[in-house]
This record gives sequence, structure tokens and C-alpha cells, in this order.
Amino acid sequence: MPNISSPGLSRRDLLTLPAVAAVANLAAQTPGSRPPNVILIVTDDHGIGDVGCYEHPEARTPNLDRLAASGVRFTQWYSNAPICSASRAAIMTGKYPDRTGIKGALPSEPSWDVQGLRAGETTMASVFKKMGYRTAAFGKWHLGSIEASRPRNQGFDEFFGWYSGWLDAYSHRYYQLGSAPGKIFHDLWRNETEVFEEPMYMTELLGREARAFLAKQTRQKPFFQYLAFGAPHYSMMAPKKYLDRFPETMDRDRRTHLAMVAAVDDVIGSILDQVKRQGMENDTVIFFVADNGATREVRAASDAKPYHGGSNEPFRGYKQGLFDGGMHVPAIMRAPGRIKPGTVWNRPMISMDLLPTLVSMADPKAVPDGIDGQNILPVVQGQSPEHEFLFWSFNEGRAVRHGDWKLLVNPPQFPGEPVPDKLWLSNLEADKSEKSNLAGQQQQRVKDLLEKLRAWEARVGIPAAK
Repeated sequence: MPNISSPGLSRRDLLTLPAVAAVANLAAQTPGSRPPNVILIVTDDHGIGDVGCYEHPEARTPNLDRLAASGVRFTQWYSNAPICSASRAAIMTGKYPDRTGIKGALPSEPSWDVQGLRAGETTMASVFKKMGYRTAAFGKWHLGSIEASRPRNQGFDEFFGWYSGWLDAYSHRYYQLGSAPGKIFHDLWRNETEVFEEPMYMTELLGREARAFLAKQTRQKPFFQYLAFGAPHYSMMAPKKYLDRFPETMDRDRRTHLAMVAAVDDVIGSILDQVKRQGMENDTVIFFVADNGATREVRAASDAKPYHGGSNEPFRGYKQGLFDGGMHVPAIMRAPGRIKPGTVWNRPMISMDLLPTLVSMADPKAVPDGIDGQNILPVVQGQSPEHEFLFWSFNEGRAVRHGDWKLLVNPPQFPGEPVPDKLWLSNLEADKSEKSNLAGQQQQRVKDLLEKLRAWEARVGIPAAK
């Protein structure tokens, strides 16, 4: 039976309830006949240890906490990759990223000719647009800059944002330094027109644009808004008013990181308030998710050492790795009339599930064929099972999860954390930090999982990991 909890229990109780929690606690109400508005919010390099309602009080995220209290908080939500472009491709298409042709982080080029999403790809935006929704994207795209891959050719009516992997938070320029040839170029666009907004802080700028879009919407036409922050990804910058929320004695990188998250949280709060102000609160589904876990990259640090500002605790690993810390991310959904406020869901789900879930709320028949994700509402309502197997690939690494068992092939190597084993098997129920390798004790299980992994590699068209 699914693991569901009621809002009357403590946070620690919510995370540890046994599987006997009754589906009756999930009092799904009858949604209205009007197709819901949908707001999808994605953050960048945002660890589960950077959100207050995940039992991390050092983080100050009152608006994300408010969102969780009004909906469902997922404690085992996975991104489809431990890197941004691939994970966002899965969000947009409902497919494993390997099937979209986007397998890692796309390059950032001032020539605007980076191939990303294919021409004619069926995306979440194109499905909503076909259903009569107004569609808009704000923020980081990073799914291709060649014309066919751009947001306006992938289903969005409006776009305000950038194509690159990241931007300076004030100048809105992309930098690649330290290698030949270096690059620096401006990358901020409204539809197809370059715009200049420096020195406005990027997170606040996205908030301004997202609110302005919402202010123009009416009940006569539903909308889909994709709000993709560039924070708390490098460049690590935050205005003083956000830094001042955290003690000066805090580690410098941690303080800056949490200040960037606080800025995002403020914008999310303003979005919630805007929706309520327009009388659309009960007509609007809001989903928040991170694209991958916090990073260990030196470029994000203030001391030229591996970055330690973000937190994936209690999970092991970081961005660009297939231990859980790389892709076990915070995720929250508010769906009035569909999910009882204060629900906590403690079983695995994954970001490619977003397209079928959000589209199904408007019209189940509109979910495209040939995708890999599943509608999660019947799962959390106890009507259908969760994914039997989940798979990941990143460079030479592979991972597969079946129930509470997870097998890694070629585990990631981070500074100061060498992993000599080629195969790593964990029971995530007993060892959520993946500290103990059980591969030697569970040889038949390893063999079975490897067979499933090989079959998946063949299906999505990638070489078998060696």
C-alpha cells in the first residue's frame, strides 16, 4: 500500500510512517470542470537540504514551506539526470533524456546554433498549447539555441530568459574563462529580441516578468507558466538584504547559497500571492522541483576548493553523480481539489512524470503516446503502482532502482571521496546515505538488476556501460 501521511503528525513522523498509512488520509476532493492553470517552477542545483520543510531549519524558505502545507511534499522525488539540460529535457518531454538526444549539459555558444530539443518534439508546452492554453517560459532554457530548439518553436507563446547554462546574476552575461578560447557574451531575450536589464538581480527580474504575465490572465483561458530560475547555480551572488537573513558567522559559501534560495523563495511567495489576488488559487496547480542536487564544482566556491554551500543531506553525492545526492531533489505540488493539503508522499517518483501528470489534470486523453513518465495522481490515490524500475545514465555511470534497491555501475568520484568499486548496491530503506556496498552479498540481485539495466540501455539507444 502507498505510504501517505496526514497533516496532523510531526515532520519526523511524516518521514518515517510505515507503509500501512491508509489511502483514506488522502482525501481527494472533486476538482472543478474547468481545466486548471498550471505553474511549473524549476530551480537550479538546489539540494534537498536547502529547503526548510525538509527538516533543514538552517534554510529559510517560508513560501516553499507554505506551498508544501497546502499540497503534497515528495520525500523521494528524483530528477532524471544529475545535470541540468538532460533533467529539463525529461521534464519537458516526459521521456528519459537519452531518448530526447540531450544526455548531459548542452554547451553555451554566442553563435546561437546549439542543437537541443528536436524540431517537432512533443513538449509539455506544445500539448498545453494544443489544448488552448496560453503558454509562457521565463528564465533558464538550456535546451538548445538553434531556432528549432528555442521555446517559441517548442510550444511557448512567450519567452523571457536565456539559452545558456547560467548567467552572471547582474550583468546577464555568460562567462567561460580559464581555457582557450574564453567566452563572454550577453544572453537575455524577450521572444526573439535581445533585451538589456542590467544591473537588476536576475531572480527578482524573473519574478517581475512572471507576475506581469499572471496579471494579464483571466478565467476565460487557462495558462501554463514555466518559471525556471538560474539560482542557486553559479554565479554565486545575492543582494545584501537576503544575506542579512543569515548570521555573519555562517560559512561564507553556505550563507550566500541560502541567501540565493531565500531570494527564490520570496519570488515564489509573490507568485502565490498574485494567483490568490486574482481569484485563481483554486483553479491553479503549482509544481515546484529542482533540476538536480547541489554541486561540488570548484567554480561555485569562494576559496577555489570543492564547493560546500549547497546541501543534499542526508543523501550521498552531488550534481554530476548518480549517488542519490545528485538527483534526489525537493519537489512539492499544490493541486486544489485533487490532493489533500499537508500530504507527504514517501515513495519514489521522477521528473518525467510531470508531463503526463499535469496534462492529465486538464484532459487525460491529451497525454501523448510513447513517453516514459506516468500520471502520479492514481499512484498517490492508491489506484495504480509506482514505476517498477527507474534508470539513470550520466557519462559512463549508470543506475537502476527497483523497490528499495539501487545499483550503480561506475559510481561517481568526488574530491576526497574515492569509490574503488565498479558496482555499488544499496538498500535505500536501510541505508539512505548509500554508505554500505552490498554487491558482494547480493550477487544474484546484482545480476538481475544488470540485466534490466542492459535492456534499458538498448531501449533508449545508449552504449552499455563497461
